[in-house]
Amino acid sequence: MDNDDELNNIRKRKLEEMQRNAQQGEMGDENRKQIEQEEARRQQILRQILSTEARERLSTLKLVRPDLVSNVENQLIQLAGMGRINRVIGDEELKGILSRLIGSKRETRIERR
Repeated sequence: MDNDDELNNIRKRKLEEMQRNAQQGEMGDENRKQIEQEEARRQQILRQILSTEARERLSTLKLVRPDLVSNVENQLIQLAGMGRINRVIGDEELKGILSRLIGSKRETRIERR
């Protein structure tokens, strides 16, 4: 009978562990969905306030300077939320914003020949 009790305890612990893992997996799915929804909301706002060229510039720049792009996007979304952006921002205006944020750092360009 002792072996049966021990076997039942092992089964019980294993079942509890599997239930905990399943719950953690569900919570991970919920967090992932929430993050995806937030990103979709951000992209929707950016589509409303940035021209296609400006969005392309940000996505290209994100490969090199994700921190800078995240900062710019956050500021633009915040300004749009406060109603301070009432028109579409074009590529040239975005370049001006980026140059002001980057400051007087020397621009490096690599060109194909």
